[in-house]
Amino acid sequence: MLIEIDYRDKRPLYEQISGKLEELILCGVISSDESLPSVRSLAMDLSINPNTIQKAYDALEQRGLCYSVTGRGRFAAPVDEVLPAKKLEVFNELDAVVDKALKIGMTEKEIVDRVHEKAIRGNTGGKV
Repeated sequence: MLIEIDYRDKRPLYEQISGKLEELILCGVISSDESLPSVRSLAMDLSINPNTIQKAYDALEQRGLCYSVTGRGRFAAPVDEVLPAKKLEVFNELDAVVDKALKIGMTEKEIVDRVHEKAIRGNTGGKV
């Protein structure tokens, strides 16, 4: 599993785990309807308390990113069902950032140029 815990990150461990699993599901690394690792096995792999994994899975399920099948475990939700809501969430966040930028005097060109630069570079995490 491609999950790494950053103990310097101020977010709780369950948020880090659920965030990474969300990313893996939305990017297709974890396929639609693919089974997620059991709570026990993921807890052992990450050397953390199983309750933390359970909390992360519960958070994913609340956001519609996974579902439970009694006696069989948890499975990744179909991306095509989750993606429209996730895109709306991101657009709402973007709207708030654009509003904030405009309020502090940034120009439309500055905002568009920044978005364009980021889209060209991809999500490398680098600064401009």
